[in-house]
Amino acid sequence: MSAPVFLPPSDIGILGGGQLGRMLALEARRSGYKVAIFTDEKPGCPAGQWADAEFNAAYDDTDMLDRFLSRVDVVTAEFENIPDACLAHVEKQRPLRPGRRAIHTTQHREREKLFLREQGIACAEFRIVTSLEEFEAAVAALGRPCVIKTAAFGYDGKGQKKIEAGTDLAAVWADFAGAHAVVEQWVPFVCEISVVGARSVNGRMAVHGVVENMHEHHILDLSIAPARVDAAIAEQALGLWEAVAEGLDYVGTMAVEMFVTQAGGVLVNEIAPRPHNSGHLTIDACITNQFQQQMRAVCGLDLGDPSLHTPSVMINLLGDLWPAETTPPDWTPVLCHPRAKLHLYGKAEARARRKMGHINVLGETLEEALESALQIKQALAPSAQG
Repeated sequence: MSAPVFLPPSDIGILGGGQLGRMLALEARRSGYKVAIFTDEKPGCPAGQWADAEFNAAYDDTDMLDRFLSRVDVVTAEFENIPDACLAHVEKQRPLRPGRRAIHTTQHREREKLFLREQGIACAEFRIVTSLEEFEAAVAALGRPCVIKTAAFGYDGKGQKKIEAGTDLAAVWADFAGAHAVVEQWVPFVCEISVVGARSVNGRMAVHGVVENMHEHHILDLSIAPARVDAAIAEQALGLWEAVAEGLDYVGTMAVEMFVTQAGGVLVNEIAPRPHNSGHLTIDACITNQFQQQMRAVCGLDLGDPSLHTPSVMINLLGDLWPAETTPPDWTPVLCHPRAKLHLYGKAEARARRKMGHINVLGETLEEALESALQIKQALAPSAQG
């Protein structure tokens, strides 16, 4: 039996109320779909601002979840840290794309790393540890430096620590409160890249190419497309993305973050079972952007052309730029630039390192786009504005 196809004005249900759900809702409503949001955030969340209906409750509130499911035709998730019981409840009643297995695997570092190992997908050598003794043995085996990461709920550098020559392992383990953790071999990398793409219900895959990423304080700062890597590196990266998508039997948009090693190899670092920060430049630089692809895949449609039509650089906008919680920067440097596009997420209050929006800067060449992006970034810096 073929998978069901949902055409406008079908109702797409989104688990989660953040900016990724917001940008999906914008694309879906533009195409004539209705959108309902289920979130544990307060009413008026970023995604809810553009939804036809918003259900605000804990993810274990099955009564409210049933009300949400009664009005939607198909469900997707805008972030991965959704309780498995909620995913199971949804999957019993409606198509969930990507499926529970893909989300459950990638929301937890231990499961994700074991999946990569089982599939033979290149990643840094690692050990799973549950005690100080196992931690000490893992560090001895992998060598220093290495890195320890919590198994669950880690993102943007949270829940991880680099282990160096003088690091007190007992003190580090005490900070991790005895939780399951993953200890990874340190990878001396040349650069960080990602591949964002989509896989349809019939297994067709379409990727946006390779994006080069630059981070500050473990949070994405700039994304550059196309990535400044040679063809052999790009081929490896695209192959790894396809292997992950096939292994998870994935349906929807997915990002895979990777390291390019000094030896010319590519290793998978993390999998995001959803659209991704590094794919936001596709909104302005690709024929079919990552949210349009998510909508198409989730609704059982054929995928669009993912090609990059213009070199682009994305600037991530964090709350640190805001002079005060409710006072935004002066956006003149962006809005007066003929090839810069401002995207804000509708968050009422800015906080340090909170993702508030992004800017996409286009150029005739990648060098032009990057130069303009760096000039805009400098102009928006608090020291330049104040």
